Amino acid sequence: MKKGLFFILVFFITITMNAQEVLGKWNSRDEKTGEIDSVVEIYEKKGELFAKIIDITDPELKNELCKKCKGSLKDKPALGLHILYKLTEKNGKWVGGYGLDPRTGNYFNVYIKLINSKKLKVRGYAGIPLFGKTVYWDRS
Repeated sequence: MKKGLFFILVFFITITMNAQEVLGKWNSRDEKTGEIDSVVEIYEKKGELFAKIIDITDPELKNELCKKCKGSLKDKPALGLHILYKLTEKNGKWVGGYGLDPRTGNYFNVYIKLINSKKLKVRGYAGIPLFGKTVYWDRS
């Protein structure tokens, strides 16, 4: 009985510590220029990770709307828009969720993995991870 409780306690502590490592503010870079174009905040809600855009560095784009988004997100401000949804921890990665690219309005499968305390791998894909795109975010 004590071993079982100990295992459960260690399991939840490990998940919580892993989540805390990826939580916080991350810089996203423009693919063409390499310059920081936005700051994204990853947060936890009921054991799942979510991310939203909390800053856009180009003053001219701060008031941009998600014109290509569909449904209830159409024409919503990009600033404050959620771009990662419902990721859960599995084997050192956060998986099973989905993402939104506000530039295209497309949804995609996604996983994230902490490379080190200052770098996060974000992999978006359709179907299987082999066919996708990877970007790296730096801690803000």
